Amino acid sequence: MRDMASRAVTVGFDLDMTLIDSRPGIRATYLALSAETGTYIDADLAVTRLGPPLEVELAHWFPREALDEVGARYRELYVRHGIGPALPMPGAREAVAAVRRAGGRAIVVTAKHEPNAKLHLDHLGIAPDAVIGWLWAEAKAEALVEHGAGVYVGDHLGDVRGARAAGALSVAVPTGPCGAEELRAAGADVVLEDLTAFPAWLEAYAAA
Repeated sequence: MRDMASRAVTVGFDLDMTLIDSRPGIRATYLALSAETGTYIDADLAVTRLGPPLEVELAHWFPREALDEVGARYRELYVRHGIGPALPMPGAREAVAAVRRAGGRAIVVTAKHEPNAKLHLDHLGIAPDAVIGWLWAEAKAEALVEHGAGVYVGDHLGDVRGARAAGALSVAVPTGPCGAEELRAAGADVVLEDLTAFPAWLEAYAAA
């Protein structure tokens, strides 16, 4: 485990349901994909289990051999249907700003298609120092280690696993599909109510 001073330098954030509420746009994209392909997708159910890679969800509705093609089409439709409706999660902009005030770097590490992740952040005016996509759970450790992140903030059990695999402090927010007790049981070091509590936590952490 890195020392406390170095851990505070770079903070990683998950994207969906950590920094942004992407559910309205994801729901709209699934409905568009369903209409185009003629395949039923329960979009309301799908948005309750965000976190894993897109293909994990698509596998509930499409045969395995179609996943690459359908996934590519979803990502194309997402540009039109998914970006505009998304909203920042409460405290998201302030959390990124708090890292900068502390002299650190803020990065986003997400399982999302990286170009679409960047479109989201640009649209909402959230400007991290780096955005790394296509990484889920333990694979997130690749980017966290590469960028020297000592803290990773996320809403999913996969985010806790990614932080632990990187030797980073896991800070969890129960704003996605996983509850606070579930996140603690998975090994989260800190559980905050939401990102509005993050600046005060970071200030205390950096001063300790």
